[in-house]
Amino acid sequence: MADDVTYERIGAAALVTIDRQERRNAIDGPTAQLLTEAYRRFVADDEARVLVITGGGELAFCAGADLKAIETLGPRLELEDGPLGFTRLISPKPTIAAISGWCLAGGLELALWCDLRIATAEARFGFTERRFGVPLIDGGTQRLPRIVGLGRALDMILTGRIVEADEALRIGLITEIAAAGRHLERALGYAEALAAFPQDTMLADRSAALEGIGLPFSEGVRLEARSAQPTLATAWAGAERFAAGEGRGGAGSGV
Repeated sequence: MADDVTYERIGAAALVTIDRQERRNAIDGPTAQLLTEAYRRFVADDEARVLVITGGGELAFCAGADLKAIETLGPRLELEDGPLGFTRLISPKPTIAAISGWCLAGGLELALWCDLRIATAEARFGFTERRFGVPLIDGGTQRLPRIVGLGRALDMILTGRIVEADEALRIGLITEIAAAGRHLERALGYAEALAAFPQDTMLADRSAALEGIGLPFSEGVRLEARSAQPTLATAWAGAERFAAGEGRGGAGSGV
């Protein structure tokens, strides 16, 4: 149903909400298709500078694939988009997950797809599909080690144990713990702060970080130099503003 995924513009952010609360926001085939359509709408909207993804209600961000409708996901396994929507694609713009409650299995993989993860203290994370013999197929085996390191990632991947929010923050799995019920507000605040920065340099730096992480260091440095080259006019203008006194003492970070 179309209402299972909603898309709305809030300032510079595109807010995508998975709203299947009776299924803890688990994703079936039609929901995955709606997520892909929402993602492509975001990419095509030049005024939407940041994508914020959340789950309806407070109980769950997303519990992963809807195992009671698993047959509806079968046709998506070979799609380049990803079984649970867009999880095999690389967003050209920043992305933030606003997390409350359960963030499990493919739902955790969806959160890992995002650049930043803002969660409440009640959030819980884990690859609980381990106990059912369901593999990670939405990028979790590749993204989690890059975020928390291979050792911690293997702990979560192999055991399927539940990680609580304080541990998730400590190991770098989440960016910040927000006050109860304020995760979405905080994520939207982050989005507005990111949208206020000069976009060409921020996006160039983001791209260099994402594309360079798997490269040898020397190649990564060259990639960084190539990414920065088209943004030099913005850089010089910004340096002149700073020299004139703007932004001293960290003012203007906005986050």
